[in-house]
Amino acid sequence: MNLPKELHDILKGNVALDGTTLHTYSHDTSIFELQPQAVVFPRSVSEIKTLVKYVTEKKKDNPSLSLTSRSGGTDMGGGAINDSVIIDFAKYFHRLGTINREGTWIEPGVFYRDFEPLAAKRGFYFPPYPASKNICAFGGMVANNAGGEKTLTYGKTIDYVEELRVVLSDGEEYLLKPLSKDELGKKTRQRNFEGEVYRRVLAVIEKNYNLIKQAKPKVSKNSTGYNVWDVWDKKTFDLTKLFVGSQGTLGILTDIKVGLAEIKNYSGLLIVYLDELQVLPKLIGDVVSTKPASFEAFDDHTMKLALRFIPKFSEILGPVETINMGLTFLPQLLRFARGGIPKFTLLVEYEGDSQEEIDDKIEKLKAKIAHYNLEVSTAATKEKAAKYWVIRRESFNLLRKNIKDKHTAPFIDDLIVPPEKLPEFFPKLTKILEKHELLYTVAGHMGDGNFHIIPLMDLRIPAERKKIPRVEEEVNELVFRFGGSMSGEHNDGMIRGPFLKQMYGEGMFKIFQEIKTIFDPQNIFNPHKKTDADMDFSAHHMRLHF
Repeated sequence: MNLPKELHDILKGNVALDGTTLHTYSHDTSIFELQPQAVVFPRSVSEIKTLVKYVTEKKKDNPSLSLTSRSGGTDMGGGAINDSVIIDFAKYFHRLGTINREGTWIEPGVFYRDFEPLAAKRGFYFPPYPASKNICAFGGMVANNAGGEKTLTYGKTIDYVEELRVVLSDGEEYLLKPLSKDELGKKTRQRNFEGEVYRRVLAVIEKNYNLIKQAKPKVSKNSTGYNVWDVWDKKTFDLTKLFVGSQGTLGILTDIKVGLAEIKNYSGLLIVYLDELQVLPKLIGDVVSTKPASFEAFDDHTMKLALRFIPKFSEILGPVETINMGLTFLPQLLRFARGGIPKFTLLVEYEGDSQEEIDDKIEKLKAKIAHYNLEVSTAATKEKAAKYWVIRRESFNLLRKNIKDKHTAPFIDDLIVPPEKLPEFFPKLTKILEKHELLYTVAGHMGDGNFHIIPLMDLRIPAERKKIPRVEEEVNELVFRFGGSMSGEHNDGMIRGPFLKQMYGEGMFKIFQEIKTIFDPQNIFNPHKKTDADMDFSAHHMRLHF
């Protein structure tokens, strides 16, 4: 089999085989490195269908042959890399339908940064955008079931996906959308591949209905495993719920229909500085009861690095706004000089239809939490709040680009536990991190109990690399003991997939395997992820040079 020649024939030459391209596509933002055999740039659904049929036909002769979809390439768990064929959607699949609230069709290669201003002109936005909104694309957001700072109030990607077009392993494109009982019955009576998929998925869910419903993690958001618990409620059958968060392991997304929300004209922040974790349960309850649009946090390590790299923000804000940012933080710098940097900086955001409404909400929260005797400050307009949001959203990129002797190592980067358990959970977590002598930053979603912990490590050192599986095992065990999930937003990839059986148990893991087999019997879609993940394989492909 001459793979390069045959791919060129299928895609009319739109194939890259050179060393520079293969090296670039061997990385996402994870700690892993997998060099593909080829990178392809399909221009149409027809070419994708032909490509899938080709791989299905040739898989027996070449067992390593597979397809991994990629759009922005910003996955932190290794979900966008593989050792066979990478399908890049960013080059040609960036068409956008008419923007409206009820449903907008968006191709997977559309970057959020390009979509955001177009939607804003019509008064809309996509609320589940992640902190990486300046570099991510819609294909990855759907594949990972992304969430971000607005998730507390507005929900995750899965709550906004209305319909999907997907190419399945038979090489045909299908429309997935919510079905009534009657519509489901018609699908299951079809004598073709689509009918078989519906029959078998329905049978798995019906047979294991109670186990599946009980297995749903008891946290506000989750991006692990396959979301089988929301597919069928005895009234509506919706395979989009299964595909969102499936990380490209069940089929290939070709088009996405999403709902949008209206932009509020005014927003502002109350910034709360916290040194004592014991007040968190009541504080979180008090804040959440006021219905903020978001409730975020970053730790002292993040603040120190942000202050250190303030000049770097000019790349994002521009030189004038960066100077303004420095002036904004001048009072805080004086406070930090006197009392030290607080353990956590909390950002409580309110939205409204007038500045008076924002001011009123902020003042009411200040009065509500006054008895905690916490230091607070306000950024009561979007413009003033922007500086704080840059720190929250860009901390990972700052670390990734500017720490020269160490590199970001996201492997415990998305844990979530019930917020009321945080005071007991955090000391145990920090004890693990300190025992292994890790330097790390923490940022995340305080209202959800979802935190992004990013160690800084030199992975060229064998002793450092050996820490990763040990720390991950200890942290995951702690998360499971506290009733949490190892991923609220970032999904499994190569880093968390090996722990799915431990998190869900043998019974649910077998159900996940059945789902994978129904859609992808030859394992042609994004292997080494989800039920196919293996810790030895992942460890063998750890990246040494950044």
